[in-house]
Amino acid sequence: MTDPDAREHVRKAVGAAEERVTQRKAAYHRTFEGTGLDGQAVLADLANFCRAHQSTFHENPAVANRLDGRREVWLRIQQHLNLTDAQLWQLFRIPRIE
Repeated sequence: MTDPDAREHVRKAVGAAEERVTQRKAAYHRTFEGTGLDGQAVLADLANFCRAHQSTFHENPAVANRLDGRREVWLRIQQHLNLTDAQLWQLFRIPRIE
């Protein structure tokens, strides 16, 4: 591949990845922000289970790790519901190596 061809290939790959982030965000919104009460009930349950509003500290490191994992799930859901497409892309993109 020549250098311009490589750049075009990378540009297309990045565009496809950005589109996947946009589509995934839309899926989160369809799932959790519908007009029905089910999405709200599930989010409330997940907030409790994932310790959205409380510390994940625990004396037992294995328990603390499990609680941190739950919190990570909550944060991912919230990112997809509250950040713009551009902000999400900044979180998930691979940093450029110059």
